Amino acid sequence: MSKAKVLIVEDDPIISSDLKKSLQKIDFEITDVVRSYDTAMKSIQKIEPDIIMMDIKLGSGGNGIELTKDIHKRKKIPVLYLTSFSDDETMEKAFETDPVGYLIKPFKREEVNSTIMLALYKINKLEYKNINQDHIYIGFGYYFDIKYRKLYYKSKYIKLSLKERQLLAILTQSQGTLVEAEFLEHKLWADNTPSNSSLRTLIYRLKIKLGCKIIETSYSNGYKLPTKK
Repeated sequence: MSKAKVLIVEDDPIISSDLKKSLQKIDFEITDVVRSYDTAMKSIQKIEPDIIMMDIKLGSGGNGIELTKDIHKRKKIPVLYLTSFSDDETMEKAFETDPVGYLIKPFKREEVNSTIMLALYKINKLEYKNINQDHIYIGFGYYFDIKYRKLYYKSKYIKLSLKERQLLAILTQSQGTLVEAEFLEHKLWADNTPSNSSLRTLIYRLKIKLGCKIIETSYSNGYKLPTKK
């Protein structure tokens, strides 16, 4: 089987060098390491990658989201975003381009490995097998095993924290109805009063980890799983 080809678009030479070394160690082929809009476009024309690891904020005011949109006008190459910006506005704009993943800097090597492997798994569009009554489809290709509180992307197991699993269990059991933030905080933290941002941060990190808007936020301060797609 041929190696998966990865283009790295990152303006920080230290980060790009570390990424290149990490990916080569797990047998990926790096087509190029570039820092700007023009060099990225030229590199894609020369060698088309299987996936692009794209920094959202490039040097000289460059924007990786806009670059992704322009690339997709020519060729729908999957993109995995790299960024130190994780605010709602940035995430919403990034999700509009349908990324296969999202990594927040600084990231650990094992996070890079697991995220890009999941991204490639999504690209391959493998069929989900052995679905049973305990595996509930919750959208975007994800299934939740309500009995054992495990998340899968098709047939691939996705490792989650305890609270991430508890959160998905509650939302899955609510069957698409809105769950109030106060109720979730009580269930997740019991007698320990969380900070005002604890729930928001938990949901935020889960969206980033999965690279999609798996949880919808209501203006009435509640949360639910999306309409199944």
